[in-house]
Amino acid sequence: MGFLYLLEGIRCPFLDFIFLIVTALGEEIAFLAISVIIFWCVSKAEGYYILSVGFIGTTVNQFLKLIFRIPRPWVLDSAFTPVEGSIEEATGYSFPSGHTQSSVGTFGGIAVFAKKNWLRIVCIVICVLVPFSRMYLGVHTPLDVGVSVLIALFLIFAVRPIFKLGEKKEFVMYIFLGFMALVSFGYLLFVELYSFPADIDAHNYESGLKNAYTLFGALIGMLISYPIEKRFVRFEVTGKWYTQILKCVIGLVLVVGLKELLKLPLEAFLPADTVARAIRYALIVVFAVVVYPLSFKLFKKLENKIEAKRIRE
Repeated sequence: MGFLYLLEGIRCPFLDFIFLIVTALGEEIAFLAISVIIFWCVSKAEGYYILSVGFIGTTVNQFLKLIFRIPRPWVLDSAFTPVEGSIEEATGYSFPSGHTQSSVGTFGGIAVFAKKNWLRIVCIVICVLVPFSRMYLGVHTPLDVGVSVLIALFLIFAVRPIFKLGEKKEFVMYIFLGFMALVSFGYLLFVELYSFPADIDAHNYESGLKNAYTLFGALIGMLISYPIEKRFVRFEVTGKWYTQILKCVIGLVLVVGLKELLKLPLEAFLPADTVARAIRYALIVVFAVVVYPLSFKLFKKLENKIEAKRIRE
């Protein structure tokens, strides 16, 4: 807590604003957006890689949160005050840091396969700034952040060889995706069946439960989508800069829109919100990996028309 008090002493409105923006790079929507953009426009293999590092890391992160059940800094010390505006996204227990896990896993993973030095430098800077922002904002301790960084770095380098091998031997990918789905199901069973102490914080437990069904649904979606895309869709990631931007903008709007539109009908017709959540995230992944890429041929046709018109002129 001493280091957090030190950071509290240097706070000012300008830095508060900057670090609230920086910390958003560790949120779910940033991870989702970056992953699918890489998948659609850069490399399908690298997209799967970033998604896998993120999903495994989040599963480990959520498991540790419920095992150790360490409260947030302002709960540990009632005299301490976090930055206003940072508490809303600070869901679940404090240890380890989910935002740190997500940001380092995502941007650290990009730094590993990036070919341009400037991109690697930007990613490394983000991997430093987001963890620091969590402490500056007062929502995590150095221990929360440090453990998450170590877990993310371990996964970045542990998962990489599996994907390299999977490029040569397809069955490796099926085994790996099945393993991830099995691990997420194990975490789901843990949350549902483990005998937690009576004093467990209900809000934090609910956060862990929601994440368990989110992860399981998303990984089932990956397990279903991978062979379908591999055999039947087989879209190309290349394209002119303007069609790539159009592809990403339309795709992200559709994915985020689908995420919200599916919520009410699924929760209305299914017996449990958690089951509805799992199905919703499975459908989102299937849409992003299989359904939306079916439209990429239209973007290619648009590109060809524009180029043909340019040549005629």
